[in-house]
Amino acid sequence: MTDRVFNVLFLCTGNTARSILAEKILAKDGEGKFRAFSAGSQPKGTVNPFALKVLEGFGYPTDGTRSKSWNEFAGEDAPKMDFVFTVCDNAAGEACPYWPGQPMTAHWGVEDPAAVEGSDIEKERAFVTAFRYLRNRISAFVAIPVERLDRLTLSGRLNGIGRMEGATTPAAAPSTPR
Repeated sequence: MTDRVFNVLFLCTGNTARSILAEKILAKDGEGKFRAFSAGSQPKGTVNPFALKVLEGFGYPTDGTRSKSWNEFAGEDAPKMDFVFTVCDNAAGEACPYWPGQPMTAHWGVEDPAAVEGSDIEKERAFVTAFRYLRNRISAFVAIPVERLDRLTLSGRLNGIGRMEGATTPAAAPSTPR
């Protein structure tokens, strides 16, 4: 058993919904084993209120939640990431910044709940669906003995998680760190 805590960054374009959900789910469910972060390539600067409502409804803390740029995590002073996961197809197709330390990457795309139009009930339902898909993936991730697997085996497991129920087809393959 290791005492090492692994840093995980979830990326989406706007950092308002899916990446926020994933960050908060992993922060609670992976506590002690993982440190979770989220960011966007073009952050909107606000968190979708439905993301906060759904997280709170399922008992996940939302304190300190904010929309931020992935540039915060690309500098020399930023935490070294062990894993970087894209959760939206747009972010998967973008050229990511250089992530020091060559983190493991995978695409875990789910439909954008913020794109759903309709009543508040329909919008909240979309966020609950995205939350459940992400929580299932994160549960599978937390169960992996990451400290005992070689990179090739771990990569296969991470990519398999991205194909779990609710997966979207990425517009392009996830870009690899430079």
